[in-house]
Amino acid sequence: MSQKDSAAGEAVIRPVAFYRGGFEQKFGIPRQAGLVPEIIGRVEFHGEFAVADALRGIEDFSHLWLIWQFSKNIRSTWSPLVRPPRLGGNEHMGVFATRSPFRPNGLGLSCVRLLEVDGTDLVVGGADLADGTPVFDVKPYVGADSHPDAELGFTTRNTDYQLEVLFPEELTSGVPASVLEQLHGVLAQDPRPAYQHETERVYGLTYAGWNVRFTVDGKRLKVLEVEPASEG
Repeated sequence: MSQKDSAAGEAVIRPVAFYRGGFEQKFGIPRQAGLVPEIIGRVEFHGEFAVADALRGIEDFSHLWLIWQFSKNIRSTWSPLVRPPRLGGNEHMGVFATRSPFRPNGLGLSCVRLLEVDGTDLVVGGADLADGTPVFDVKPYVGADSHPDAELGFTTRNTDYQLEVLFPEELTSGVPASVLEQLHGVLAQDPRPAYQHETERVYGLTYAGWNVRFTVDGKRLKVLEVEPASEG
């Protein structure tokens, strides 16, 4: 990076790792990290960063911060105002007062549970990242990060997303138990956009190699179909 670039406040960063998990598409990914603790994924370090010494001592922490790229929402422009889905998509907020993916630098921040250190990979729980997401940094969650008395702004509004999931037993044949558990958690968080409430509409998402189709009526979500993604 040249002195001119540095003076202009520009910087070049590169991924140190990539996230591997069940979501190949955006639809269905939890709104925030930690909402679906059943989700299990891996942070895979690559190249010069896949060094065991770089992770020395990380196993002593229960949670980690991931700094990553909204790689599924890359735009060349940005807006100072966005419409948070939590508010139904009808109310504007300043981009820096939200966690919208449409940001000047497209960086995400997620707190995840550290479940295991597997060589130079980290097995984590509760992530809200798509498969293949570039991870720019990993930092331990420390006591100073906790602020129990923090004001949470508009995020305390419209928080009742939890749905009852009706998953007919005849549809679960062949689906691994771990995937079923994760699917239940994902579906219970109501993956629909906050402004969509059509009871007759059939929604679909793909998770961990399975296509799932469902409807939502009030606070009940009914699974209609589960098929291997390769055959969907």
